Amino acid sequence: MSSGALRSFAHRRFAIVWTGLACSAVGTWVQIVAQSLVTLKITHGSAFALGAVLLSQAAAFLLFALAGGGIADAFDRRKLLLVSQTVLGVLAALLGYLTASGRIELWMLLVLAFSSGCVLSADQPARAALLPSLVPDSERTNAIALQSMIFQGASIAGPTLAGLAAASIGYAGCFYLNAVSYLAVLIALLLAGGEGNGARQSRQRLIHAVAELFDALKADPVLRAVLSGYAAVLFLTPSSALLLPVLAGSVWHISDAKLGALFACSGIGAVAGALLVAHRGDRGSKSVPYLTGLFASAVALGTFPSMRPLWAVAALLMMAGVGQAATSVITAALLQGRVPAGLRGRVMSLNTLLVMGIRPLGDFPEGWLIHVAGPQRAALLCAALIVVAGLLLLPRRSPFHSV
Repeated sequence: MSSGALRSFAHRRFAIVWTGLACSAVGTWVQIVAQSLVTLKITHGSAFALGAVLLSQAAAFLLFALAGGGIADAFDRRKLLLVSQTVLGVLAALLGYLTASGRIELWMLLVLAFSSGCVLSADQPARAALLPSLVPDSERTNAIALQSMIFQGASIAGPTLAGLAAASIGYAGCFYLNAVSYLAVLIALLLAGGEGNGARQSRQRLIHAVAELFDALKADPVLRAVLSGYAAVLFLTPSSALLLPVLAGSVWHISDAKLGALFACSGIGAVAGALLVAHRGDRGSKSVPYLTGLFASAVALGTFPSMRPLWAVAALLMMAGVGQAATSVITAALLQGRVPAGLRGRVMSLNTLLVMGIRPLGDFPEGWLIHVAGPQRAALLCAALIVVAGLLLLPRRSPFHSV
């Protein structure tokens, strides 16, 4: 294990916290699915209402992600996570109570989604900076890759568990299940113990803390390059929840069961991609797997909507998952590796802003494009734009080639 893809698990504190976060991530996915179903139920199938709930959480990230990064650097990240995970558990339990009592309304879902987004704006940067700090710097990329597996693996197991839980214990039970899952994180953080930040910064005003982040970006062209490419991938790639159901109904004409299997393929590919980067670690250039992942995901996006054999679609979805995971993990590794330890919460808040704020915004113009041009042409155009973004990073004069 000391030299393999799972070598970070040899460090006790990392293994404990990783396990707790993995349990909570599965619970989070159970709630995501159940919340969508509850929204559709109380609004009589309104897709607009569902979009509004998703947008309300994305709005919280857009407003507070950078401030959340400043908070993550100003406080002991382990103690901050103890507070944020407790609050998130209370919000999940409240959602369960409102659903079980029959009092749940759309405005309540909007408020709770926005509230959870506000808490997660500080929780996610703290979490992203804490876990890699529990291993030596030489294994940071490995730890970040294994951390990426938490979300990707949960995205496969969570929806399956959500379906079983919704059928057996109801939607309210799903929310209660998520609330209980936060106990795993709290126990893990208490067992891990110790200071979470390493070199925690002084508690300066948030505006100054954010300004310090942008000064670091201004001074490092590599970070600006990697963020621009990653932002292009996130914004220009239609989410699976947007693209796959449209293709399933209008192009492939497949059952819900087969559609569910295709959803899982992308997640399986992402787990495989994270494991590949974890095995590679910090050996060799980071620009090569980053650009390889970017172009691979673009090729897959541009081709799988036109495929008819489902085995080919599944293979390309796995390829897209591998590529996106490689780009994501390398981005996180570079973000954390090129700034001081006391700035890592803030720099990871940029990752949170992109994933949780910018990515959902991309689905709006892409949804319109799918409606106007059709899913196949829309996917091809988005893929071409991602390739252009990658080509801009290829010239030898690009600072990206120094890593």
